[in-house]
Amino acid sequence: MPRKPTKGYFVRGQFVAIGSELDQELKRELKGSVEHSKTDLKKHSDHLQALGEALLTLRSDLMARLDLSDKLLDALAEAKRITNFEGKRRQMQFIGKLMRALDESVVQDIEAALEEQRKPSARETLMLHQAEQWRDALIADDAALTRWLEQDQQADVQHLRALIRQARKDAQATASQERPGEAVRHGKAYREIFQAVRSALARDDEDTPPNDHA
Repeated sequence: MPRKPTKGYFVRGQFVAIGSELDQELKRELKGSVEHSKTDLKKHSDHLQALGEALLTLRSDLMARLDLSDKLLDALAEAKRITNFEGKRRQMQFIGKLMRALDESVVQDIEAALEEQRKPSARETLMLHQAEQWRDALIADDAALTRWLEQDQQADVQHLRALIRQARKDAQATASQERPGEAVRHGKAYREIFQAVRSALARDDEDTPPNDHA
């Protein structure tokens, strides 16, 4: 009596009998790949959902650069108006659905815009450095106050002088207590001088019209 042919299939040129150990191993690998793909899809979906929520906080100038559909823009605007928790949750799910339909290039543009918002601009960074330099100069040198008052004519001179005196006293007191390797501790006056200078620089920056070389 002839034997029935063994049922199976070929994988990379190798015959795999159905029910064999190799067949079961391959099926386990396939199942693992499918589960892995589901996990990747879930992560990507969660990421897009988070991006949609982050868009609610994006500055208008950065939002204007993005190639978003009117449907998504309307959905974002509606989400900002909704105060009910459950209504907000459903709206965010809808936004997540719209996000999943975006081209990858648009998603990358959204990520870049959010990153730009998180990082200070070159102008802001320069202003911080200038404020630090002025603060240190004001505390170290009386002549610096004269130069600063020429720049900031709205400064509260008496208050600024008092802050400088206090910052110098704090520095002397701290220097006597410092231990090698420890970070330098500064008092409240030191921080308030920085804030006063930074505010003045920011005010001047707002009053200065941008250069137009066009």
